[in-house]
Amino acid sequence: MADAHPPNEQLLHLVFGGELKHGSTTEFADPSKLHVVGLYPSYGEALKAWQSVARATIDDASVRYFIVHLHRLLHPE
Repeated sequence: MADAHPPNEQLLHLVFGGELKHGSTTEFADPSKLHVVGLYPSYGEALKAWQSVARATIDDASVRYFIVHLHRLLHPE
């Protein structure tokens, strides 16, 4: 399902990550140590930030980063 948003609409995204308990889950080993990379006004900017931190931690299989579409949580319709 495609988002029906105007092209210049601000769509907030959160990039964060940390060490997972198991590589096949999304449960963090210690949520108090999550690395919040930042909030971004577009998916494109969030993707660039995610790629940067994901590449920097590529040798550590227990560390994973995620992009959360905050605009979908704020306006679920």
